[in-house]
Amino acid sequence: MPYVNIRITREGVTAEQKAALIRGVTELLRTTLGKNPATTVVVIDEVDTDNWGIGGESVTTRRKAAK
Repeated sequence: MPYVNIRITREGVTAEQKAALIRGVTELLRTTLGKNPATTVVVIDEVDTDNWGIGGESVTTRRKAAK
């Protein structure tokens, strides 16, 4: 039973986009590794940009500095 965890920043990703990710990852595992879609689990975690850090700074801070 494959388990895939996708983490993205919480920035207005639509339900349709998340559904497309779930379908796409499930299909990729089926075609590439022969995994059964019925037992493939895909979880999408959305993380606030304040809680996602890169290079010692939050994504929120980095984006503010880039403006």
